[in-house]
Amino acid sequence: MSLKKFAIVALGFMLLFILASCSNGTPEEQIQNHLEEAVTLEEGFEEQQSKITDLEKKEQELYNQIMDLGKDEMDEIKKLAKQAIETVDKRKEAIKKEEESIEQAKEEFTKTKEVVEDLEAKEAKDTAKKMVETMQDRYKAYDNLNKAYKDALKLEKEMYELLSKEDLKQETLTEKIDAINNAYEKVIASNDTFNKHTKEYNEMKRDFYEQVGMDVTYEGDSDKKTEDK
Repeated sequence: MSLKKFAIVALGFMLLFILASCSNGTPEEQIQNHLEEAVTLEEGFEEQQSKITDLEKKEQELYNQIMDLGKDEMDEIKKLAKQAIETVDKRKEAIKKEEESIEQAKEEFTKTKEVVEDLEAKEAKDTAKKMVETMQDRYKAYDNLNKAYKDALKLEKEMYELLSKEDLKQETLTEKIDAINNAYEKVIASNDTFNKHTKEYNEMKRDFYEQVGMDVTYEGDSDKKTEDK
């Protein structure tokens, strides 16, 4: 089984300082507060991604061990298959926590839309509107990615259940492995779309801050400036 690996692009550069949330601030400040709070709320999403990656590696190791065993070692195969199923279940739990983090960030980001119309500068308002649309597309892409990944997990669990059966035919196993690989192709495609929208959003966010004249420093900028000297 070739489990396709993919990387999630995180929501942009975190500000090294954040304005205190205040409904009486300027529209620009209010938008900044919502954007950066959304970044903070997505930290849980990033943490779960790390856990999922570790679990994927563990599962791959278990799978390889199973494939190295013969039919006369069914007891060991069943033992390893059970462990592999446990990693799949743990990934499901991580996905659930990931969803919660994204949903919280989404609720916070939605508040941005309410303030955009209050912006006076046309260029900044246009950028902000595009930024909101891009983030909405990003959330839709996440929903597709999430569904595709869950479908892949379901197939993986079914495969390990099959591996525990002594009368398993090679043809049946091959069909299941092919289905898993096809599922991960969808995961990768959905992931690419998600990353594309994330990068676009991050660029628009930086443009917006520049257009409204916000003098902010992003993580990594200080190091880069030092290197440029």
